[in-house]
This record gives sequence, C-alpha cells and structure tokens, in this order.
Amino acid sequence: MIKEAIGNLAAGKSLGYEEAAAVMGEIMGGEATAAQIGAFLVALRIKGETVEEIAGMAGLMREKATPVKVSGPAIDIVGTGGDGSGSFNISTAAAFVAAGAGLKVAKHGNRAASSKCGSADILEALGVKIDLGPEGVAACIERVGIGFMFAPVFHPAMKHAAQPRRDIGIRTVFNLLGPLSNPARVGHMVLGVPGEELGNKIAAVLLRLGTVHSLVVHGQDGLDEISASTASLVWDVSQEILSPPYEVSPASFGLAVAKKQDISGGTPQENASMLQLILNGRKGALRNIVVMNAAAALVAGDVTTDLKEAASLAGEAIDSCRAREKLEKLVELSHQLG
Repeated sequence: MIKEAIGNLAAGKSLGYEEAAAVMGEIMGGEATAAQIGAFLVALRIKGETVEEIAGMAGLMREKATPVKVSGPAIDIVGTGGDGSGSFNISTAAAFVAAGAGLKVAKHGNRAASSKCGSADILEALGVKIDLGPEGVAACIERVGIGFMFAPVFHPAMKHAAQPRRDIGIRTVFNLLGPLSNPARVGHMVLGVPGEELGNKIAAVLLRLGTVHSLVVHGQDGLDEISASTASLVWDVSQEILSPPYEVSPASFGLAVAKKQDISGGTPQENASMLQLILNGRKGALRNIVVMNAAAALVAGDVTTDLKEAASLAGEAIDSCRAREKLEKLVELSHQLG
C-alpha cells in the first residue's frame, strides 16, 4: 500500500481517508521501511496534505493509542511546531496557567523534532517525570488538574517513524498528527498552526474527527500560537459547526503589543527558567503571550466567551500563584507515582 501511495503522491494525486489510514497502519505495524516512510512523508509534504489524508492518519493513530481515562471535560493546548521561530514553549506555559484557572489539562507532547526544545524537554528540565503510564497520568490530571502524556509511551507503534522523521528535519504530517491524537481523547483544544492554509485544513480535520469546542490559532507573524506582536487568526470549531476565521490582536485581550524577538527561546534549561519566572509573576512580553494563549484555552474550555475576561482570569491564575502551584504539585506527584 505505501509503495502505491508514494507513487500516487509523487504524481500529485491525493489519498482518500481509508487509503491514508491504511498507509498509517503499515507504518505503525512496522511493515514499511525507513526509506519508504521518508519518501512518503516528503511526497505528502510536497503535494500538500488534504483534510481527508490528515483525518485518516489521525483517526488510526487515535484508535491505536494507549488510552488515558479522564473524568469530565479536559483540554490540550498544543502547537504543531515546524514554524521555525525558535520561540519559547508558549503552549506548555499556558497549560499551567489554564490549569491554575480551573481547567483540567491533558497535555500531550514529545521531544523536539524540528526545534531546540519540545514540551517533553522543558517539562523534564522543570523536574516533571515525563514517562508515566496511563494510570499515573490520569491520577495527575484528576489530583493536580494537569498531566503530561509523553507521545512515545502512548503511541509505541510510532517508533518506526521516529528516525526517518528526525533525519528529514522538516515539518511533516506527523507534526499535525501528534496534536490530533491525544490519548485522553480531549473534547477541547487550542491547536496552533504556522500558516493560514494549514489553519483551514486543521479546523476542517477537527470537524471531521469530532470535537466539543476547539480553537485553531495562527499568528500572522508565522507563529503556531496566538501572537503578542501582530494579529492572529482564530478558527472556532464547535460540535458540527466551523465558523469562518476571525482576527484577534493583543488589544483584544487588553494587552500591549510586544516585539517578536522578546519571545525567543533557547535550550530546555533556559526555557524552564523563563517559564518559572513567568509563573513567579514577572511581567513583560512572555507573560502577555502566555496569558493570551491561556485565555484562548478558557474560551475553548467554555469558561467564558469574552477574551478580556479570559485574559484577566489567566492573569489572576499567575498572580495568585495557582499556576505555579500546579507545576510544583505535578513535579511532586509525578515522582511519587513514577
């Protein structure tokens, strides 16, 4: 199947939902060679992934994932990566703020694929035990309000694609599939993408796969987050409704515009130190962009529909130290359980 799919993609032909799922099944079943996986990923990227291709592959990944059982609604805040910005881990910081504001956060992530620091890298640097199994993660989510699912633990069959993906070193469909295959089957998401065309596709994929209420976001400076330096686009996906994208700016959240270079990141240890400064109350561009993305989570999580109110709630979660306490408790409990 994968050889036939590579030929079709190279000829500019798209795959259907079932075909894409079948190829994914071969990859996850260890039936495809590393060369075939690499060729497939590059051919798909060059042709451009369709909604049906992404949905078919993500649907199969969801089926094969080791499930995490969470009571009640939960949310994930995640970027697809591949934006080349080298920015700080905004969505990971926003996850602690959202948890501090009362949301139940089921964070799904991995080590860096095409950047310096992935969500797993920064959490490990912060002292979180990142490789808990499903029961441990579920306990963290229920008792702390936030837990982390390390992708290789919950998608063991994806090991076959890990090396080809690293060797390629560019954004591939796997950057998109990770956020779409949360093992806790979250009904709410803030999902960041680095381009408007991709935003249209991912919003349509969420509609195809089903979601309770999610926001797909894109900073018009190229960030796969809501940007603090320029306008951003937001796609609101709720039940069976996909609204046309609308524009937001820092002013929409009652916040000042920042310079893009003020949110640049570094090594996992440097990013961990920056995250701790934010949770300890340091003001500035980094806090603002984290607040904006946490505010988006509060909207997607149906806490409020008002962005300024959501930003105020996110700011209170930091200033009251509730967000910092979530990190401290997650570090402590993850080691007790691990």
